[in-house]
Amino acid sequence: MESVKSYKSASIYQVPKDGSQLPLMEAFYTIQGEGANTGTAAYFIRLGGCDVGCHWCDVKESWDAELHPLTPTEEIVAQAMVYPGKAVVVTGGEPLLYNLDPLTARLQEQGIKTFIETSGAYPLSGYWDWVCLSPKKFKAPDASVYPYADELKVIIFNKSDFAWAEEHAARVGEKTLLYLQPEWSKAEQLMPLLVDYVKQHPQWRMSLQTHKYMNIP
Repeated sequence: MESVKSYKSASIYQVPKDGSQLPLMEAFYTIQGEGANTGTAAYFIRLGGCDVGCHWCDVKESWDAELHPLTPTEEIVAQAMVYPGKAVVVTGGEPLLYNLDPLTARLQEQGIKTFIETSGAYPLSGYWDWVCLSPKKFKAPDASVYPYADELKVIIFNKSDFAWAEEHAARVGEKTLLYLQPEWSKAEQLMPLLVDYVKQHPQWRMSLQTHKYMNIP
């Protein structure tokens, strides 16, 4: 077993290096609310543990991996198989803290498509049908992740974030879909800026957290 240090944790949390167990914060079946796959049914697997530390994060309870039980990968997959939607979104926290090869391999063996939402702070593991890279200023993405991004989703918190978004757009592939998303607490204030920016830079698309408007997870 290899140690993974969770953010703001007082001790070392032992997570198996082989990916046989993962710190599961929550799992739920819902409608994808953001980005390129908005509106589709998906089973979300949220893993605990994050050292990125976005101050506006709306799931800060995910940061400390030790708060969430180590769960066998086989059990996580079995739970996902119960639902009619055959798409799984692995998120966090920062899911790339862990070896996701076994989890994604088993999901795909069951005919389930695999999606990840990550800051890209660590090298990619796992087998993916869709990679959503959402870089954060607080911990830069690992350079190796950019070529795998099917979707670049940048959270806009202030005006300077537009230039920062362009820096990352220059590093992904030509076929990567580009999305700008207002930070939820400032969405009303930022919306006019985003609308104007996308109109002037049509290579970008708007992403909204529609699940919050629908009042679903």
